[in-house]
Amino acid sequence: MPAAEINPVLPGCHPDPSICRVGEDYYLVTSSFAYFPGLPVHRSRDLVRWELVGHVLAEPAHVDLDGLDVSDGVWAPTIRHHDGLFHVVYTVAEDRRGRGTFVTTAADPAGPWSAPVDLHAEGIDPSLFFDADGRAWFTAARDALSPDATGPGEIYLREFDHRALRLVGPTHVLWHGAVTGAWVEAPHLYRRGDDYHLLAAEGGTGRDHAVTAAVASSPTGPYATDPRSPLLTHRHLGALAPVRNVGHADLVDTPAGDTWAVVLGVRTVAGVHTLGRETFLVPVAWEPAGPVFAPGVGAVTGLGGHDGPAGGPAGGPAGGPEGGPEGGPEGGPEGDVAADWVGVRGAVPHRWEGGDLSLAPSPDDLASRGRPAFLGRRQDRHAFAFSALVPAPASAEGHTALVAFQSQDRFVAHSVRSEAGGVVVETVLRAGGADTALARRPGAGRQRLGIRSDGHHYAFGTLSDTGAFDAHATLDARELSSEAADSFVGVLLGVAHHGPAGAPWVRVADVTYTAAGRDVPVTGAAAPNSAERRGSAR
Repeated sequence: MPAAEINPVLPGCHPDPSICRVGEDYYLVTSSFAYFPGLPVHRSRDLVRWELVGHVLAEPAHVDLDGLDVSDGVWAPTIRHHDGLFHVVYTVAEDRRGRGTFVTTAADPAGPWSAPVDLHAEGIDPSLFFDADGRAWFTAARDALSPDATGPGEIYLREFDHRALRLVGPTHVLWHGAVTGAWVEAPHLYRRGDDYHLLAAEGGTGRDHAVTAAVASSPTGPYATDPRSPLLTHRHLGALAPVRNVGHADLVDTPAGDTWAVVLGVRTVAGVHTLGRETFLVPVAWEPAGPVFAPGVGAVTGLGGHDGPAGGPAGGPAGGPEGGPEGGPEGGPEGDVAADWVGVRGAVPHRWEGGDLSLAPSPDDLASRGRPAFLGRRQDRHAFAFSALVPAPASAEGHTALVAFQSQDRFVAHSVRSEAGGVVVETVLRAGGADTALARRPGAGRQRLGIRSDGHHYAFGTLSDTGAFDAHATLDARELSSEAADSFVGVLLGVAHHGPAGAPWVRVADVTYTAAGRDVPVTGAAAPNSAERRGSAR
């Protein structure tokens, strides 16, 4: 197996990964929260290079996200394939608790997916397990109800009728976790020989996140805690670890019989992260005691495929899967990058024409829990330059902005406005329930606005015809971190068009996302162009 700087294999906000294999192809789904379309489906042949092939929740009628916080919405899916059908189970959350758990199926993971069916199941983080005897089982995490509970949560199991798409039979409480007093979640069942291995996550999705395990001789238990738990964690590596918060594992076997895990983790800068929880790849070996994550190393390695930790070395090499590249793909997956762009809480009327994006206006503000006219793509590396040619609005009733969006409560809008005295470019930080003006300058009828970052700061400015960048305002990146926002998501970079319903669409030209090196300046001349990324027609 060649050494490779492969991680993260799915950069940007792609947490809670779940994976399955059909033939030579691997399929991966991740949480999408209040983004729409929801539940992106990626496909790979080598576990390293992933292509977005569709979304499970592509039909607005299939999911109700109205009024939700951005970090609520669609949580922790599991994808499995059985009897010619892909099955995805997931939870829709509200106020950080499960509101409903659903299952949907498709013959083709690119879609169409069936209308979701409510399983009337408690809790969060649902999973499916299809056993060799033809029976199927559903597991999930919920608040502990058992009188002998050793923690606040428990993993439970019910039989799943995969033909009728419903839960049947009694509830079996399987496990309360390996760590007394910690919440246990993210269950996945696997069979190895005569043993059933239950993987879970404990310690929360922050710095104490960890993969733990239990084993039984029957799907219904009783389960005994694997005494080696935690099987994988970075909680002990300290503040300088380039990857932190590692957990939420799912396993897949290659055609050759090797096993790999996908896990979530974060790349931090100055102790915080702005990219959200990303998907990382870890080798797994099976020993008599059970799965061994990253044998001989015990940690996620291979960092550097997508710019590594900002301001530091790219991290050590790791053994990549057979056929993987010597380095990760520069700038993320190729292809129709417009498909990577998402709205918030619902479909956004828009058109791509080459690199030009047209948006219908919405009266809903970005700070609301409505449906703003905003379309964005996940920031997938620390150092970038994002820009577009933005026209001045025809009236003072609306404005168009480039946005670095963390949540409805924390974002920066870099906008063009028309006022009585002329056109202005205004940069406003939304945080703590208030707006703070970072900069305000005279503008032009049509100009290139830009956002760029070196991982430590975001800069908001304008670009000249020669590409020189004039920073109007610079913001400490910690202000847009997931920690500052208390969120489960990362930054989206996008375009917003606020205005009354029925007002003219806006055409924002030459939308460009440049995945630059770590030395991208936040002031002065334009960053060198490498792996230039533009929206394309769809």
